[in-house]
Formats: sequence, structure tokens, C-alpha cells
Amino acid sequence: MPKPVSTPGTPAHTLADTCADTLPSACPAAALRSVRRARPMEPVEALHPHLFVPTPQRPVRAKQHRLSARTRVIPHSHSWAQIAISLDGVLHLSAPQGTLIAPPSKAVWIPPGLVHAVAMVEEADLVSIYVLQDDPAQGPVLPDLPSCGVACNPQDWARCRVLEVSPLMRELITALPKQSDDQPAPDAATLQREHHLSALLLEELRRASEVHLGVNMPQDKRLRMLCEAVVADPTQHESLADWAADTGASPRTVARLFQQQLGCSFTTWRQQVVLAHGLSLAARGLPIQQIAAELGYSPSAFSAMVHRTVGMPPARFFGQQAGSAAHRVGSGAVSRPTRELLGTIASSR
Repeated sequence: MPKPVSTPGTPAHTLADTCADTLPSACPAAALRSVRRARPMEPVEALHPHLFVPTPQRPVRAKQHRLSARTRVIPHSHSWAQIAISLDGVLHLSAPQGTLIAPPSKAVWIPPGLVHAVAMVEEADLVSIYVLQDDPAQGPVLPDLPSCGVACNPQDWARCRVLEVSPLMRELITALPKQSDDQPAPDAATLQREHHLSALLLEELRRASEVHLGVNMPQDKRLRMLCEAVVADPTQHESLADWAADTGASPRTVARLFQQQLGCSFTTWRQQVVLAHGLSLAARGLPIQQIAAELGYSPSAFSAMVHRTVGMPPARFFGQQAGSAAHRVGSGAVSRPTRELLGTIASSR
């Protein structure tokens, strides 16, 4: 079987089973051979960020694009922060720390200056919220408004994070104006409403819970090459020894590098890949049995692996993580500043 060509940070294809070394009965060769090979990602340039640059007058800007299936926005960076969310698909974001995966009920925070690539497996709407940050240590906050008393850990906002999207946050993202700078300038009332929506959105963002969805990537070049190959085509090999052979390192060396670079075994890391892409399948509405089959598992073996890894059965785990935000009830009471902002927004319409 030819070795796949992989690009650093390229999001994963649909995965087959990656636990053959510990669950051989769960990964029959016939199941692995039957996995459909997805076509390569289609690279596109960054989606006109120069037409949505946040400024002190408009510190939060929103844009929305419909992306075709298997489209990848090539690696790029910008001097402002970004909130990326797919309204109806699964978003893959590749950054130096690894590949993060966000279904429609999640968003990804991207700090200023970080090189990143965004990909969509299915056709979907991608919304980008650009946030001006004069002082990144303050987290997402408007320059002229306080942070409503929400504590901020500067280290949290200096890295990519997958965050829970509350129903309120989703509605605020939808409501923000998305006209570009080459269109007629918005009137004063529209700008005032945008400011109020932005303030409330950033408060919700600061309160959002972090969700650990994704696959960490190592810094060691040999190990990263192996990990990228596993993510791109996990069906190519069935054992660590075979994967190691492609790097020129011994299986023992590769196993040691996994512990040193990622703090876990190869098997554990591969299970995280499987769970992350099982989530992508769940977000498309596939039943658990079909997800298990797509990943090369029998239903019972898949259930055992998921339960062992995350401490709950697959139906509960994938239902919690991939459910639509529109049908979720946000946790926590609405704060007084939030109520005041909501009233201001309503009166400015």
C-alpha cells in the first residue's frame, strides 16, 4: 500500500480503527479494507480577512462563508483574535499544538498571531468572529467595557481552545452584522447594536466552559510525521512496529517519544483520534452502530473502548458532545450585566 502524502496540520480523513494492537478482534482486515477513502482536501486562500479587520471603533467583526465539502483554508495568521464556529458542520482547526475538532455546539478560540488552518469535512457555513485585543492578557473584552467580573487566566486565552457554545452565544453570533468593508457602511443605529451584541457575546465567551476535543501533536519531527500519517490514513498499518518502520526509528524509540512528547502511549493517542472522528460522524447524525462500523469496530468492542476511555457509553458521550446547540439549555443564571445588555440591545432595535 503506498504511503500517503501528508501536510503538517492537515485534518484527518474518516478514520478506521486505530487500536489494532490492543483490540485485534475489533479490527478485522476486511473492515479496514472496506473503509471508503476520502478525496483530498481542496486548499483555498484565507477568506478575505482584510475586508473585516476589527478596529477600535468596531472591535468585533463577523463574517460568514459557505464552504464546500472537504475544503481547507490554508495556514495563515492575523493580528487579531478569532472565534471560529460552523453552524451546521464539523470544523477542524490545525495549529502547532494539534488538531482541534468542533461540532456545531462548539467554537474554537484562536489567539492573535497564531498560524492556523481551518477545514470543513462536509459542506457547511463557517462563521468567523474577529476580536481586537489591545491587551491579550485581559482575554476577550471590549476596550470601553469592564469584563463583568469574570475572572481571566491569561494563559487560557494565549492558546487555541474548544469552547461550549450556549444557545445565547449562538444567537448573538447569528445576529452580528456580517457586511464587509467593500459594502455600504452601516448606519449609526446598526453600529450601536453591533457594539451591544459584541459586549454580550464576549461576556458569554469568557464564561464558556472549555471542552477537550482534538488530537495533540508532537514537536519531534519523526514522531510528528508518524502522527500525521496516522491521522491522514489510520488504516495503512495495524501495529506500532509497522508505523515506526516508516520513520526509520525503532518501535521502542517511538514508544518512548510518545511518552516524552505527548505524555501517553501510542495506543492511547490513537484512541483519541478515533473518538475525535467518531464525534465528526455523530455530528452528521449517524447512529452509534454505523459509527462503530465506519471506525472498524464491532458495536460491543466500540462500546467497551469508549466507556473505558471517557467513562460513559457511546450514545451518551457522542450525544452530549455533538448535540445541536439550538436544543441545549445553557447552565448558570444570567448575570445582572447580561440582563442590562439584553435590555439595551432590545431598545436599540
